Amino acid sequence: MTELRVAFVDAYVLRRTGPTLEVLVLRRGRGRSPGSWETVHGTIEPGETPVQAALREVHEETGLSPVRLYNVSRVESFYLPDRDAVALVPVFAAFVDPAARPALSVEHDRAEWLPAAQAAARFAWPRERRAIEDLVALLGSGSGDLLDDALRVC
Repeated sequence: MTELRVAFVDAYVLRRTGPTLEVLVLRRGRGRSPGSWETVHGTIEPGETPVQAALREVHEETGLSPVRLYNVSRVESFYLPDRDAVALVPVFAAFVDPAARPALSVEHDRAEWLPAAQAAARFAWPRERRAIEDLVALLGSGSGDLLDDALRVC
């Protein structure tokens, strides 16, 4: 029987520069899908919560430490045929200091800060393009506004 599991996280690294919400896009350098642009992705390690995994993956892939982390109130999914499992992927938004500079991991060879619409157009995965819509609707002002107490996880 097909397994259903929460196994991965997506974390969008964001910053506010004046009136603009910018999204960090990362280009794969090697391994899976070289040359494709993506957000931070990662596996939830044993004993880790999705929140802990999102914070760890942001740091591992960008060297950045979020000043605020939000639950984007969406869960993506995809099928893993080698495991006959459907993976559920909680989605997070990690705000960083506007002056912070990413330090890339070995997975990526380039990073760019782009306005949300340009980031969406650059992403290879449709789920990332769809998530940008929710990110802008919920966090476009730089916080969760009236929903901040429900969305902010740290």
